[in-house]
Amino acid sequence: MTRAKTVLLNHRTKQPVRLSPLGFGCAPLGNLYRKIDDTQAQATLDAAWDAGIQYFDTAPQYGLGRSESRLADALTRFDAGTLTLSTKVGRLLEDCAIEDVTPEAFVDVPQKRIVFDYTYDGIMRSYTDSVARLGTNKIDMLFLHDIDAGTHGTAGVEDKLRELFSRGGYRALTELRDTGQISAIGAGVNTWQICERLLGEADFDGFLLAGRYTLLEQDPLDTFLPLCLKRDVGIILGGPYNSGILATGAIDGARFDYAPAPDDIMQRVRQLSEVCADHNTPLIAAALQFPLCHSAVKSVIPGAATPHEVRQNVEIFETAISPALWLDLKSHGLIRQDAPVPQDAP
Repeated sequence: MTRAKTVLLNHRTKQPVRLSPLGFGCAPLGNLYRKIDDTQAQATLDAAWDAGIQYFDTAPQYGLGRSESRLADALTRFDAGTLTLSTKVGRLLEDCAIEDVTPEAFVDVPQKRIVFDYTYDGIMRSYTDSVARLGTNKIDMLFLHDIDAGTHGTAGVEDKLRELFSRGGYRALTELRDTGQISAIGAGVNTWQICERLLGEADFDGFLLAGRYTLLEQDPLDTFLPLCLKRDVGIILGGPYNSGILATGAIDGARFDYAPAPDDIMQRVRQLSEVCADHNTPLIAAALQFPLCHSAVKSVIPGAATPHEVRQNVEIFETAISPALWLDLKSHGLIRQDAPVPQDAP
């Protein structure tokens, strides 16, 4: 199943971007929350490739360049003809004093600080820097990284959008696409609303959306996902576990949207778990497979830090789920009635 191909088609330049439905999110390779060594990182990437995963997503932010550099080593072993690669632009990495390092959620990072820049020069420099770290100019997709209010604040995002559209950032992306240096452009963000706004402003091919269309959240069904279908825009779904709770269940310390889960979310996850248990299905399997039921969603990309976690992701992804489970989740009001599920397919 991981080797099957779906297509996020750039119908503007006729360059198809082929995605394995189960992709690999490379944030953990940047030492997300915990340090891993280079040997473990390479073994994890090899396990993903050997399992049939052929789409890899990374970003300069992940470990302040460490994720891209580690992926570069693996790319020398993988078949460039079948591999699909995406990274992100908008964050520049600059040398700095040790007290100015921007580690965010990453540990043991290089001595760098992050500077946001969505102008023409910023996008071009970000792309060139990523090419150097990755050791390849075969980057299929470029995503504007975190150009949303969650990162910049309500006023700040307006400034960043002005950089994008008035100071040449979008022009840089389209130049890279139109000259064939990349095949598709989009944004990698944590909210669907900014994606919908970007679609109203310009011509994008797809979005990497962290969460927001999961067993716990289906608001994009109202306007955003129908717009994606109308515009032939593909969605890559990161964060299918809502930053943890749909993987762990409603345990003490469970996290939702990168914070301790509130009581109402804990209760809803308990109910989801009970219905899944009635169908002998792990909650995590339903969470991973649910987003792909919508035809706008082309790939889901959980991360992994060890070969064992890769194998777990593949096993979860390939778990057979009874159509009756989805019907029961709807009958209990736990997912929306209009949420596509497998039995809706012709």
